[in-house]
Amino acid sequence: MKNFSKYTVLVLLALLASCKEETEKPKVIYEEEKDAAAKTVAKDSSQIKIADLPIHMEGTKYLIHAIGDVRVSAERGSYGSSKTNSMSYAISNYNRFELTGYFENLKFQHIDSTALRPITDKPMQIQTATYLNTISDKSNKQILVYSVVDADTNKDGKLDANDIKALYISAISGLKFTKLSVDLQELLDWNVVEAQNRLYFRTIEDINKNGAFDENDKVHYHFVNLLSKDWTVEAYEPIK
Repeated sequence: MKNFSKYTVLVLLALLASCKEETEKPKVIYEEEKDAAAKTVAKDSSQIKIADLPIHMEGTKYLIHAIGDVRVSAERGSYGSSKTNSMSYAISNYNRFELTGYFENLKFQHIDSTALRPITDKPMQIQTATYLNTISDKSNKQILVYSVVDADTNKDGKLDANDIKALYISAISGLKFTKLSVDLQELLDWNVVEAQNRLYFRTIEDINKNGAFDENDKVHYHFVNLLSKDWTVEAYEPIK
């Protein structure tokens, strides 16, 4: 029994070590490592493309159609021996002013039109789309803010949560889809200060080029005037 217990502990320790190695994979592989590690983003053959039913952000004139992939798996039926395709057809969650999920694209449709326009023609994973309703209430300027994975920074052939997350902005129509954060800087968080009509956000830069984001790296601070025409990003230094 003692030997069995020791063996069990060793197995658990090995599993924990394996999990630790898995979680510590770098988020960035740099150009000098590209030849050894670069991969193109590949399509998963077990997934099919699907669109959720459209959602309407209150107070706007646009519908948003979330486009993404769902995984199809063959499972044995409960009352027979035949195989059936089992899958969830929902790819998004919506809580009035924020749409969340893992989207390949978003398509926008004016409520008086049947035409749908995609927000991008580039490979991306859009994780959140947030409508700034309080800014709209004050200024009638209707804006969406997005968290997006727009590059396979760890060169594993996928766009997912293991890559760097970026910050984007657009008009409620999906037009002027603009990147705010700097390439290869990970988005930490963002918020809106209504008294200034500003969007503030923080990013972290891997200054030691070890592929991970840790206490040795640099945090950058930025803001954008939401009422400006071109959404120019400005840096500020609250630490100095």
